[in-house]
Amino acid sequence: MADRFQTLEIVREGRVATVTFRRGDQLNAMNKAMQSEITAAFEALSAEAGVGAIVVTGEGRGFMAGADIKEYAAQSGSEFDAFQQTGERMYRAIEANAKPVIAAVNGFALGGGFELVLCCDIVLAAPEAKFGLPEIKLGLVPGGGGTQRSVEKLGRNRANLMLLTGAILPVADFIAAGLVAEIVPIEGLLPRAMELARMIAAEPPAAVEGLKRLTAMALAGDRAAGLAAERDLVCALYRSEIGQARVQDFAAKSIARAAEKAAKAAAAKQG
Repeated sequence: MADRFQTLEIVREGRVATVTFRRGDQLNAMNKAMQSEITAAFEALSAEAGVGAIVVTGEGRGFMAGADIKEYAAQSGSEFDAFQQTGERMYRAIEANAKPVIAAVNGFALGGGFELVLCCDIVLAAPEAKFGLPEIKLGLVPGGGGTQRSVEKLGRNRANLMLLTGAILPVADFIAAGLVAEIVPIEGLLPRAMELARMIAAEPPAAVEGLKRLTAMALAGDRAAGLAAERDLVCALYRSEIGQARVQDFAAKSIARAAEKAAKAAAAKQG
């Protein structure tokens, strides 16, 4: 099932939803219409019980090449302020989504596009992908959380290299930093993202969504609160119907394997 918007498309396959940016002729540069549609799409998917994981990618050569600068240039000061404020809601809809979001970065992820990548839970990228926060070249700074999330995800020195120079860097630079989990040939990028999404979506939603919350707490740096929340969640999941079923099934299989191994050992000894 597909939902077609003006600037993006959502396709559902089982419990996985794929969001594709569809301004390929503009390297998927984000304008006001796209910003609004991304927000609406991710907020809706977060609340959709039939969706267990989300893949996000772009059409053509770009994942998202930042904001649409032509539209930027035509905005008044108040319009620009509003664009930045509504952008906060868009990035929050991705970062705080109840469902894990996997970025399949097929090309340029610059400016707001890179800020969007920083909001995702798992990042896969093609060898052709390039990342950057080039706002300094326009006499600006990132306005979608880039100064904060880049430091969180990359460390301050690496973030400063990007922010202060506006450098556009190859994907290989982000493997060591831990931002990119895998580099995948372009033809296999979306299939690999879908494979991971299906694996995640097959697990109990309460555990998956709880893990997202826990890792977000870890990033916030309050270890005591995080450890308490972790303990509370594992205890609740242990008592849940699916938790008990899986634990008991695993234990029964383990006992059966041990008995089988013991029987084979006894038979071999008698022989």
